[in-house]
Amino acid sequence: MLDTGSTGFMLVCTMLVLLMTPGLSFFYGGLSRRKNVVNTMIMTFAALGVVGIAWVICGWSFAYGGDGSIPFFGGLDQLGCLSAVNDLMAEAAATPDAFAVLSGAAALDGGDPELAAGYPAIINIVFQMAFAMITAAIITGSLAGRMKFGAVCAFLALWVVVVYAPLAHMVWGGDGSLIGSIIGALDFAGGDVVHISSGLTGLILCLFLGARKGFGALSYRPHNVPFVVLGATLLWFGWFGFNAGSEFAADGVAALALLNTVAASAAALVSWMVVERVAVGKPTLVGAATGLVAGLVVITPAAGFVEPWAALVMGLIVSPVCYFAISKLKHAIGYDDALDAFGCHAIGGVTGGILTGLFCVPELSWTDFGGLLYTGDFHLLGAQVLGILVTVAFVGIADVALALVVKAVFGGSLRVSEAKEAQGLDVAAHGESAYPAYLGLD
Repeated sequence: MLDTGSTGFMLVCTMLVLLMTPGLSFFYGGLSRRKNVVNTMIMTFAALGVVGIAWVICGWSFAYGGDGSIPFFGGLDQLGCLSAVNDLMAEAAATPDAFAVLSGAAALDGGDPELAAGYPAIINIVFQMAFAMITAAIITGSLAGRMKFGAVCAFLALWVVVVYAPLAHMVWGGDGSLIGSIIGALDFAGGDVVHISSGLTGLILCLFLGARKGFGALSYRPHNVPFVVLGATLLWFGWFGFNAGSEFAADGVAALALLNTVAASAAALVSWMVVERVAVGKPTLVGAATGLVAGLVVITPAAGFVEPWAALVMGLIVSPVCYFAISKLKHAIGYDDALDAFGCHAIGGVTGGILTGLFCVPELSWTDFGGLLYTGDFHLLGAQVLGILVTVAFVGIADVALALVVKAVFGGSLRVSEAKEAQGLDVAAHGESAYPAYLGLD
């Protein structure tokens, strides 16, 4: 039976998640150098276009099509999301009250009526499209200032079909899916699917590109702190739809996910300011915004599985972990993750996935196993770690293959020329400037 409350809830959550990608463009744009603002922002905006097209053509079907029996992949039997939409519309016309929710959560929950029915399934196509868009956009933070724009667009278009969609199926594809069902790892809203996959992909691409000129010798300071805060605010607001909407119903678990999202981000923001105060003597606004995002990342895989006190603990833990990765690990190893997509999203996602194995309330778990803290059983924690390792292996291998293909197509190089990099990609690649009247130094 159609539930108008859940239908309205999912429509609003979908629109909130769609807002996150433009919000990310402000966050990344503020962190970038003045001469690369337009390029940094248009890379995230490009994800709206190329991912949207790919998702409608085949992405959704590859992720969630078929009967869910293939561990790695959705349904080739309904190649193309357009055919899936036609099937849904035909079913709705024949049985107006049959609005099945196409979600891994419902399948893993054994067909709970509250999750398995309630709103038109076509909404889920758009909801999951918004997830794919923000995931692809996160990758671009590692590439700022040096990657060919055409290569970025080509890579993202291929990546969402070849990497993101199969991974989404492995985690959220229901019975028979590799990570979510066979391994039994929990990922409420995208720790594996969104954050680890995007952050790791950013790292791999920045290794292919090499460091920016002057990396390690120059100080790359955010050029517009208010932009950073505006972007973080839009991400924070959109994340409420991201996490609460992943319950796929307007119920108590959605409310719990919402509360946990606020709690974890609040704790991480405070924790980051404390870490900065200890490490460098002063808390910064950029640091507070980064801590807010890190808190959102860490709670994503656990939002509907843990109690609010655990969300606070997770937020307190993630900031020092991500701060170390961004301020120490990056420079010790020497990779140039320009805007710290890997340090915040991949590291934060791994942290959240592991902590889910500790703090998951057994009664809220999608599987038969709860967190170590409640049960004394290492099964879920082991499944979480194994799920993360499978994610890293799959994404890493696929990313390298895709990068080599795109590199070959673009003349053997993913990187712009030294002259264009020195000039700044705003003018060199796009012929416009974010600040045309500015005549000072970058």
